[in-house]
Amino acid sequence: MKTIKHLTLTLLAFGLLTLAASKASAQVGVGVQIGPSPVCPYGYYEAPPYNCAPDGYYGPEWFSGGLFIGAGPWFHGPEHFYGHVDHHYDYRHGYHGGYPNRGEAAVPNRRAFHGNAMHDAQGHEHKGR
Repeated sequence: MKTIKHLTLTLLAFGLLTLAASKASAQVGVGVQIGPSPVCPYGYYEAPPYNCAPDGYYGPEWFSGGLFIGAGPWFHGPEHFYGHVDHHYDYRHGYHGGYPNRGEAAVPNRRAFHGNAMHDAQGHEHKGR
């Protein structure tokens, strides 16, 4: 009788430990994945949800050979980079105009850029420039 009681308690303890271990691994399995950068003709805003920015938001230093070098987690420019932006075209500053779609082609004759701020690739404004 003692053997059956010990075997039952051992199996019960093993079952509880297995159940607790499976719950713990499910809680730890959370991760963040960042996919490829959005394909936007004039770049994308440097803040989530990384929507496409309209023509005129980023200055020419954000582009290399006509291609956007990046902002946010996809930034491909030099360390300590700051580039001009125009807050008039920033949705966080009240812009409600048109936005290009991802994969859309850029308009060949871009209008003149008029920047009014300097940002790093993560959207932090540089106050001294």
